[in-house]
Amino acid sequence: MIVFDFDDTRLATIVDFHSHGASAAEMATGTGSAHIHLVQIDAGGEIGPHVAGFGQLFLALDGTGWVSAGDGKRVSIARGQAAYFARGERHAKGSDDGLRALIIQVSDLHLCEPSPQVSPTPR
Repeated sequence: MIVFDFDDTRLATIVDFHSHGASAAEMATGTGSAHIHLVQIDAGGEIGPHVAGFGQLFLALDGTGWVSAGDGKRVSIARGQAAYFARGERHAKGSDDGLRALIIQVSDLHLCEPSPQVSPTPR
């Protein structure tokens, strides 16, 4: 068994997608094109709009932030909530106050049923 302390994880600055104030560390990989990243988005930071190359779950671990899909409308997200983006979906993420999240990416990621859904609160 290995226990991780996220506070000690070294994060690299995200420079793609016109991003700023955001950093990440890949936490694990596997076969079948799967990736897991720990992401820190600083206050005022964002990961700019881009097309998802994988199905993606964006799980808020601490803080608050926003996510947006192709329409660009920002939807609030906070600790204990997750956003799903389908492969090929244009999306972005950011935070006004700071957010730490886990990104799980899988080539063909499918949500299980039933899937609890929260009505998004636009920002």
